[in-house]
Amino acid sequence: MRRFAVSLTAVGLAVALALSMAVAPARAQNAAEDVAPGTLPGIAPAPEAERGDTRLERLFERLAETENAVEARGVAMLIQRRWMESGSPTADLLMNRAQQAIRAREPALAIELIDRILVIQPDWAEAWNRRAIAFTMLQDPVSAIADIYRTVSLEPRHFAAWAGLGTLLMQAGDERGALESFERALAVHPHLPRIDTIVNRLRRDVDGVEL
Repeated sequence: MRRFAVSLTAVGLAVALALSMAVAPARAQNAAEDVAPGTLPGIAPAPEAERGDTRLERLFERLAETENAVEARGVAMLIQRRWMESGSPTADLLMNRAQQAIRAREPALAIELIDRILVIQPDWAEAWNRRAIAFTMLQDPVSAIADIYRTVSLEPRHFAAWAGLGTLLMQAGDERGALESFERALAVHPHLPRIDTIVNRLRRDVDGVEL
């Protein structure tokens, strides 16, 4: 298995993108010093503002109750739209430009723009998640993983971030950490594309369980 591949695999990048400048005060490489790949620390509850978002809560309830992938994809897109609302017109404008940079395969520019966002909106989980995608495109998995941990500490239900983390850990050879990350993603979004197949294989490899 190639160690720390250039970009997320088809699963990780597709999920992360579809369920889609001054330096930020907490740069990813600094955070990485406290986070080792494969060790999943306890994740704090979502911030008060997120817990009080009744619209988002209802969407997560609907997602858990969906019966098929088509229905789940529609609900997941609504959740993603809500995640993309920062509450700051300036941050939203910068994020729109960062998204354009990611689509244009210009991750360094995207990081510069998101760094600016994080100065004014340091608790915006989606900004950390999008910067993780850009770091992955730059072949910087350590910074990407650190940003993903920050994402899920702010929004523990971020299924796309958990799926991206699982992909990165799997590429790093940490199958147990990858399995746990994918299972966390499925616990929130039970119909993530192709994740079931990966989880079944990892369970056999990690636990020797015949499925």
